[in-house]
Order: sequence, then C-alpha cells, then structure tokens
Amino acid sequence: MDHRIPCVLMRGGTSRGPYLLASDLPADPTRRDAVLLRIMGSPHPLQVDGLGGSNSLTSKVAIVSRSREPDADVDYLFAQVSVNEAKVDTKPNCGNMLAGVGPFAIEAGLVAARDPETIVRIFNVNTSTLVEAVVQTPGARVEYAGDTRIDDVNDAAAPIKLAFLNAMGAVTGKLLPTGGVVDVIDGVEASCVDLAMPVVIMAAEALGKTGHETPAELDADRALLARIEAVRRKAGHLMGMGDVSEMVVPKPVLVSRPRQPGGIGSRYFTPHACHRSHAATGALAVGTAAALPGSVASRYVRPDGFSGGALRIEHPAGAIPINLEMTGEPGARVVTRASLVRTARRIFEGNVLVPASLI
Repeated sequence: MDHRIPCVLMRGGTSRGPYLLASDLPADPTRRDAVLLRIMGSPHPLQVDGLGGSNSLTSKVAIVSRSREPDADVDYLFAQVSVNEAKVDTKPNCGNMLAGVGPFAIEAGLVAARDPETIVRIFNVNTSTLVEAVVQTPGARVEYAGDTRIDDVNDAAAPIKLAFLNAMGAVTGKLLPTGGVVDVIDGVEASCVDLAMPVVIMAAEALGKTGHETPAELDADRALLARIEAVRRKAGHLMGMGDVSEMVVPKPVLVSRPRQPGGIGSRYFTPHACHRSHAATGALAVGTAAALPGSVASRYVRPDGFSGGALRIEHPAGAIPINLEMTGEPGARVVTRASLVRTARRIFEGNVLVPASLI
C-alpha cells in the first residue's frame, strides 16, 4: 500500500525540486533519506520512477518547518539527492532552491503574508545561517508573475531578494579555512573560501583553459575533471573537512577575466560536472573571494579591483549580479550582508506516493 505525502514542485532560481513539510516525513534521517530517494527515483540515470530530472540541478529537495530559532520564522533543510547513487547529501546549502522557501512557507501557512511584501526569515539547517527572503505579496497573497529575469530561466517572474546575514564560515567555521588566502595544492594555486558555500577557486588559465568554455566542452575533458577532483579532495583535507570524496563540497570553481567590466568569469562545478549556469551561494563565495586582496579571484577584477558592492558573476548562461556589504580593513574584511535576486515558480501541488513500509 502506498502512503501519500503532500508535495509542491517548484522552480527555485535555476534549480527545481519538491518542497515538503518536515512533519510529513520520517524524523529519523536514515528513513527520511530512503523516502527522498524513492520520491526522486534514485538511483537511476533518468530517475524515471520519480520526480527527479536526471540532472543534479533537478534532483534537489527542500524540507521546510516552523523554526525553533528565535530570529527565524522557518527552518530549511536542503537535500541533494544523487541521480546515480543511493545517496542523499545534506551538507551543503542551495541558494537557488532557497528562493522558493519563502513563497512555499507563506502558502503552507507557516508565515503570515503582508501587503505588499513579506519578509521571511529562514534558518538554513545545513549551514546554520540566517537568510532574509523578501517575497512579493500584494494583497497579502504570493505573487509569482513579474518582470524580473534571471539568466537560464525562460520567463520573467516576481523578484525574490535573498540576503545572507551570517554566511561567513557557513560549513567550516572560517572564511579562510586553510588560514591563507592562497594555497598551492597539487601544483595549482587555489583560494579556499567559505562564504555561504565552501569553494576551491582556481584560475582557468592555470589548467589550460580560457574560462569561457561551455559546460559540455569542460565536461568532455576527462583529464581536466580528474585534475580538478584531485585538487578538490586535497583542499577538503586542508579546509578541515576530512575525506570529501563522497561529498559534494567543497565546490571547485575556475575563474577568468570577465567579458564585460564590473564582473568576473566563473565556471562552477557541482562538483563532478560544470554547472550550466551557476549556484547562487557559489556566486556569493566567488564575489567574496574577489574582494580578498591576493586571492586567485582578485586578480581578475583588476585594475579597478573590488572591495564590496555590486559585482556580476559571469557564467555559461549569462550572469548573476550580487551585492556584498563589508566592513574592516582590506586584510581583515568581514562580510556583514551578501545578497542577490532570484525568482521562483510554483509548478504543481498534490501528493507523491511512496510505499507505506518506508514511513
């Protein structure tokens, strides 16, 4: 016999997946993960028996509940469900799926809507960070239609502003987990930064690339992927994360000169394939790295340099504009607020069926 779990399928930013209430899932993490694998249809390359879309960007789950944190309205647990393995990773955050949490929480009755905007205070359980989401709610109802466009999404929609308030050291506890702004790892200069997402930033040219290749071109270079993975694994140890071979963090990033002034070129890996656009949290990490004097990323925002404010993170499908508010001297900067704008769409709602034996 099947068990029915209420489910809303949403696009959040440039990702997509089911949004679920924590109260509708098993409390035990092992049983919960078994349910998530069944919901998504993993492991299977096409996820044909579930809601997954056979890609890491469409094999994501947002789990939402009322928050016990005094400064938050709701808790958000992000789950990255592997496509080809029976594995669920709740170590990282996802800023794109985060875009749908505010609207989902309001329509689920977890947060009262206000006219014309509603601020939803979200505690990300994965990284213990606090995020403010500003959702358009004219007439105290969520509005998805609008004129805001984000690259790699077909249609315009209502803007959702996300502000990360305490994202420094989200996973490792330190902005610079290795203690330095540049490390030489496996013969490659790398900047290891943890702001919303731990990343390992390398210069594309140091690996024989321009940084403007398409994801398909980069993914086809198996030697490049092997080199990046070797650096990533060693960086994981240096960052205090231990053996990261079975983890999706830290994420590798190749940076380069931008095509337009006021930006930086970025190719973000998930980590074993190049993202067709860019992770939102990863964009904030790249921008933060660019503002750290001497980092690998800082070399590509010269001669003007970057010390906070607006910056465009250029990716294969366009760019993500971000904004950083920073305090402190150049050698000891602190990010007090990191923000960007995303959009979301509620695609369908109903029940997803799983075997009752899993609940």
